Amino acid sequence: MKTTQLIRLISIINSLFIIPACSAQNPAESLLEDILEDLSVNNDIDNSVNTLNWENELEELSGRLKEPVNLNIATREQLEQFPFLSDIQIEHLLAYIYIHGQMKTIYELQLVEDIDRQTIQYLLPFVCVEAINNEPVFQWKTMLKSAAKYGKHEVLTRMDIPFYKRKGYEHTYLGPSVYNSVKYGFRYSDQLYAGVVAEKDAGEPFGALHNRYGYDYYSFYLLLKNCGRLKTLAVGNYRLSFGQGLVVSTDYLMGKTIYASSFNNRSGGIKKHSSTDEYNYFRGVAATVSVDNHWDVSAFYSHRKKDGVLTDGEITSIYKTGLHRSRKEAGKRNLFTLQSAGGNITYQQNHIKLGITGIYYVFNRSYEPELTGYSKYNLHGNNFYNLGVDYAYRWHRFSFQGETAMGKQGWASLNRLQYSPVQNTRLMLIHRFYSYNYWAMFAHSFGEGSTTQNEQGYYLGLETSPFARWRFFASFDLFSFPWKKYRVNKASRGADVLIQSTFTPQNNISMDLKYRYKRKERDWTGSKGSLTLPIFHHQLRYRLNYSLGDVLSSRTTLDYNHFHSQDRAANIGYQVTQMISSQLPWARLFADVQGSYFFTDDYDSRVYASESGLLYTFYTPSFQGRGFRCSVRLRYELNKHWLFITKFGETVYLDRNEIGSGNDLICRNKKADVQMQLRIKF
Repeated sequence: MKTTQLIRLISIINSLFIIPACSAQNPAESLLEDILEDLSVNNDIDNSVNTLNWENELEELSGRLKEPVNLNIATREQLEQFPFLSDIQIEHLLAYIYIHGQMKTIYELQLVEDIDRQTIQYLLPFVCVEAINNEPVFQWKTMLKSAAKYGKHEVLTRMDIPFYKRKGYEHTYLGPSVYNSVKYGFRYSDQLYAGVVAEKDAGEPFGALHNRYGYDYYSFYLLLKNCGRLKTLAVGNYRLSFGQGLVVSTDYLMGKTIYASSFNNRSGGIKKHSSTDEYNYFRGVAATVSVDNHWDVSAFYSHRKKDGVLTDGEITSIYKTGLHRSRKEAGKRNLFTLQSAGGNITYQQNHIKLGITGIYYVFNRSYEPELTGYSKYNLHGNNFYNLGVDYAYRWHRFSFQGETAMGKQGWASLNRLQYSPVQNTRLMLIHRFYSYNYWAMFAHSFGEGSTTQNEQGYYLGLETSPFARWRFFASFDLFSFPWKKYRVNKASRGADVLIQSTFTPQNNISMDLKYRYKRKERDWTGSKGSLTLPIFHHQLRYRLNYSLGDVLSSRTTLDYNHFHSQDRAANIGYQVTQMISSQLPWARLFADVQGSYFFTDDYDSRVYASESGLLYTFYTPSFQGRGFRCSVRLRYELNKHWLFITKFGETVYLDRNEIGSGNDLICRNKKADVQMQLRIKF
């Protein structure tokens, strides 16, 4: 006992060396931005309607900054929401508390196996340590009284005003160009959530035509958690994620990044849907019940009206954007219904986890898409199903996770093995096989493509910190597509290589150098699919981060792209980006200024520039051509109740007089807009 107390005393003394590193800009927020930027840039989306939306994930993590997780009573599910924690680290953290009892200080994290200094810095803003005596038995009456007395309210409204006019507003779009959304949320501890979301996209009418009730999109959610044996209850709009996402997953924190921990699929189960995403959610009721300490049983039912195109009374396509700006788009609104029902059974004990997930869904009309080209093997009919078995096993420094699923036709399997030979080093091997005829409407998992279909491959990743201030990451992904894909008229294959080194000479200075090489195949333009040639893409990025305490921080980024195909001249793109952030705590004013100059030969050599945005948003625009982009964001906190954010951005092209095409055409060489957001907490 005395030895344990001595060790804990030493950890408190050592914490003095960590505190200065944590006093600067929140490293966890910076890490999350890096992960989201990598996902935006590196995981190509073939279809623009599949634009990634991390509003739910950002809101949940932001909530943890306000109400940190008490490590002494933290559950595995609570720790899994942090993308910088690996499942091995989570296992060792829970084991430490189980063996040694409650933590006395947050800096006992230094004593947990496999949790290094950097991970502690990431984790500190989101967790706390509080002594826990005997927890009272849950009572509904007590919980509801406490919620009414101590619950917190939040109202968030946003408005985007463009200073340009697109061609669609001349005769096609039915509403003004202003975007507006309003969100109300209620929260009590980690047990009760409720809220309403309303949104009008730019170009959609307000209080007129098909939106006679005001906004175009309304959402309601109610979520109860940890109410006795009732682990979760969702009413209204909700999200689902089980296993590795081969059967159902509406989460987005997945994909290829330079952080090994972010590859772990977090089986979040049932979650609230509080974002403005109009497609990736369910509407109805869902619940999870803990049968005992090892068994959880979940069930859900959803009934949704969905957008699409009807031809002769049959559904020929599903419309996913949620935009209803013109009469044509409004004519696709709520044309059919989709009912979904299913469940999950999970068993977990010690190092073993097993689960079964099933979903069955029915259209009220026959779904008959055009089965030609790369979509030849998509399913058609009225009813479909998916069934999957997921499994996980942890043993010392080894971690194995996987899922195998089947559908009405075809099957899919994803398996990942992670090994940590020494502290600060992780090896990861991922194998996926998605048959060309596997079809799962709500699946979302790891891969090169945007769907869990028609893909197989092997991924090998290494993350290590052999020296005190150095971190290295390297990965190699070899993939193939057995059937045709978008812009590829035959079976194809490719490779993806990523290498990054990070050097942190001081706590306030860091440098990143990243190189990426990707080889894929693509149909020769104009050959009508008769000629397919390999394409080669080289990306090089250097980034310098510098902070001066809590007052000033700077980020300089240099990007270079080299894109070429066989027997064709190379296309080049480069970009220089400078960001400066200033914080004036005495004035409660925070400012971000960013400027970029870009030059690219074409779309294939395009560049990306991530920007600080509004609350729960992340903006990574792409640029092609020649021009510059500048943005200014001001954040003012009047007090703990009132927060106001405004952002002005302008993009100027030097090689053209028009921007965009079709209804999105802007008849000038620049576009500017302002975004405003107001948050009230009470």
